[in-house]
Amino acid sequence: MNITHLECALCGARHEADKLQNLCAVCGKPLFARYDLERAAQTLTRESLPTRRPDMWRYREVLPVEDDANVTTLGEGWTPLTGAPRLGARLGLSNLLIKDESINPTGSFKARGLCMAVSMAKELGATKLAIPSAGNAAGALAAYAARAGLEAFIFMPRDTPRACIIECLYTGAHVELIDGLITDCGAEVARRKESEGWFDVSTLKEPYRVEGKKTLGYELAEQLAWTLPDVVIYPTGGGTGLIGMWKAFDEMQALGWIDGKRPRMVSVQAAGCAPMVRAFEAGERFATEFPDAATTASGLRVPKAIGDFLILDAVRESKGTALAVSDDEMISAAREIGASEGLFVAPEGAACWAALGKLVAAGAVRRDETIVLFNTGAGVKYLESFDN
Repeated sequence: MNITHLECALCGARHEADKLQNLCAVCGKPLFARYDLERAAQTLTRESLPTRRPDMWRYREVLPVEDDANVTTLGEGWTPLTGAPRLGARLGLSNLLIKDESINPTGSFKARGLCMAVSMAKELGATKLAIPSAGNAAGALAAYAARAGLEAFIFMPRDTPRACIIECLYTGAHVELIDGLITDCGAEVARRKESEGWFDVSTLKEPYRVEGKKTLGYELAEQLAWTLPDVVIYPTGGGTGLIGMWKAFDEMQALGWIDGKRPRMVSVQAAGCAPMVRAFEAGERFATEFPDAATTASGLRVPKAIGDFLILDAVRESKGTALAVSDDEMISAAREIGASEGLFVAPEGAACWAALGKLVAAGAVRRDETIVLFNTGAGVKYLESFDN
């Protein structure tokens, strides 16, 4: 394909794309895949897209896998962007939309990133993959590793939603439950990966999960006829989806598909784990670890994210914001979304609706703007959250 190299997202150091890489060898920050977009544009055009396959691989020329034989797919991507008029009417909004990632394979947006990470790991010769996860990423890795014939070693907090644990066990992964948070699981992977021969596919600690997630941005633009929305509201744990969309917007502008207009990016976190909100409010570019992280939204329980500066840069450059909502507000919001639009959303997705109410009340969002909420997963995987 058209990938040319990997580039550090912080210091800009160049790395080769044809071997397994984790973080930048110079500064230890995430690596981004870079492409020959001029060459990609010879075959990848807006006009060509309607005839292409209805999944995220429709954007093949700006995805990193070289050999089609290594594409490991279960049909991920091209999820609905659905109008939510009854929900929007609650706040007097004229154009509210929900991007529903719950219908992806394994029930969440994590399918996009792990599909790509597994495909590239297979292409570059890895045989054993390891991940720390709060639930949905683990399920996605287990499924795609099984599909690719690779081994998956998964570390999850002991209180991870039970559905995610069972999902991993029944798709052939090696599962260890840890007393602690996702950061403790990550420390266990880091401690053992060399001796065990694992390739670490943690969030933004390899270059390709973000390439799968960036297809969210391509789809958003295509589904809105190449005019981006005014506001994107996104639940943020590790932040790869938000970071990926921001990368996609730049690529699409370079391809000549969109202009320089960007949505205001809103990062939503849980009140019990809000490192990005705290850093945003303090005017800091890097976020310190959030102490005693606790929230029922397991995907938001990420006290320290390696992509912190990328999240905060995108929010600030877009003139967006970061805010937190309580667990009670999430659960109430999930009920409102379900009763209004028939979508049983994950607590993380519900957090976006709870946040939108605060933004409208504060005058930070106009009622006539085009607003997209992201539901990142299926509510059915979080029954403990709703039972409690």
